[in-house]
Amino acid sequence: MSQLAQHPQPTASLPEPAARAAGLTKVYGKGDARVTALDGVSVDFPRGRFTAVMGPSGSGKSTLMHCLAGLDTATSGSARIGGTELSSLTERQLTNLRRDKVGFVFQGFNLLPTLTALENITLPLRIAGRRPDAKWLEVVVATVGLAGRLEHRPAELSGGQQQRVAVARALVSRPDIVFADEPTGNLDSRSGAEILGFLRDSVRELGQTVVMVTHDPVAAAHADRVVFLADGRVVDELYGPTSGAVLDRMLRFEAQGHTG
Repeated sequence: MSQLAQHPQPTASLPEPAARAAGLTKVYGKGDARVTALDGVSVDFPRGRFTAVMGPSGSGKSTLMHCLAGLDTATSGSARIGGTELSSLTERQLTNLRRDKVGFVFQGFNLLPTLTALENITLPLRIAGRRPDAKWLEVVVATVGLAGRLEHRPAELSGGQQQRVAVARALVSRPDIVFADEPTGNLDSRSGAEILGFLRDSVRELGQTVVMVTHDPVAAAHADRVVFLADGRVVDELYGPTSGAVLDRMLRFEAQGHTG
């Protein structure tokens, strides 16, 4: 037996995830009003992947996203964006991290009505005192299909077009990770499918990392992986999901009494 066979070379370490929760706990209130929203959650979100987070109402999925995105503070445990431990940051550092490293897409679009689509897309960069990369902006606008709509204000756009603007705004700063909270919740099924397609394309074609909270099995089926929460804990995960497989898992959790 060769020397190499007797002493196999160590395998290359896995790349650092875009976000990681380790033993993450979040408690609201005290005494009889105490609610444990997250109960020791440990989960990684790999770079360049689209992950959906699902669970019954009150399962902790939005709380997990808010803690990982630096929008809420965990009671205990670790929340990291890349190699940065969020609990170690000052409020100013946290604000800078959210601005520079994290993109957000919300159910309610959150566009400024007096600005054009283009101005809404580039607003975070302008606030940071940075000029948009013209070539990257062109790629993002093309990816979400907004060419010809950039001079329109939100009131002149459909709900689906407004959410396209929000997706482009989240992507234009090239964040390490995009968090999407029920991004299709206010859209009809056709517009919702378009938005999910844009998010998926941003992962496959632009190398983006996306974490999406959703209650919709059809939406979750666009992801590479689904993480299931119940009662503040990770209870399952599914790779290469189909809407049918996701629905079956959700129904199983309900049958087991996981109501959140």
